[in-house]
Amino acid sequence: VQLQASGGGLVQAGGSLRLSCTTFGIVFRINTMAWYRQAPGKQREVVARITSGGNTNYGDSVKGRFTISRDNAKNTVYLQMNSLLPEDTAVYYCQLPDWRSRDYWGQGTLVTVSS
Repeated sequence: VQLQASGGGLVQAGGSLRLSCTTFGIVFRINTMAWYRQAPGKQREVVARITSGGNTNYGDSVKGRFTISRDNAKNTVYLQMNSLLPEDTAVYYCQLPDWRSRDYWGQGTLVTVSS
């Protein structure tokens, strides 16, 4: 099982980025997927989740600004991030939760938002 994340970078406050996470080795369409982030000196926190049926939920700090989506044909989950704030600066990780009794993580992609 592999999760390959991409799309991070440097953006000014108010800008947008789209992260992608492509999975290999699983039946993608039946799984919940999630995005987490970890800022320097802070614990990893959940950003968004999407179920196999397309139901979504978000962390309070990103509601209304971020959108999680999935393309089952491409085995890929996305995170569209709009109206970015400096406090969104973090390493973003995609997660496959509870696949055969363990969680899997992508390698992380750095998002830096300048003020």
